[in-house]
Amino acid sequence: MSITVKRDLTLPMRQIVHVRNHIISADGSVDEGGNDAGPSPHDLYDAALGACKALTVVWYAKRKGIPVEDIEVTIDRDASEERKGVYRLNAALQLRGALSEAQRAELLAAAEKCPLHKLMSTVTTEITTTLVQP
Repeated sequence: MSITVKRDLTLPMRQIVHVRNHIISADGSVDEGGNDAGPSPHDLYDAALGACKALTVVWYAKRKGIPVEDIEVTIDRDASEERKGVYRLNAALQLRGALSEAQRAELLAAAEKCPLHKLMSTVTTEITTTLVQP
């Protein structure tokens, strides 16, 4: 699968991200010279983690018959030491429903094992960038 990112020439920095049949706007903040016409790449990275945790909990609860009614994940970023190699994300998981403490703990454990959590924390990502002629 390929993801394509194309510049929106109507704004200074805005990019249009095409993922299958989905379109997502990405932009820099006003302070960065953008128009804040969409989430920044850091926002999208952080959001991907939150979405993965929520989807993993929904999938796990359904599979195990755990009666979770609603899930909310809030991601808070501390990028103050990013240039030193430390990027901190805090994921706060809120579960609603008639759940026992054991079920809550089980769902928390599932959230901690979501594929993106593993990818972000245990895998070495290799990136190759090439120049392609139009």
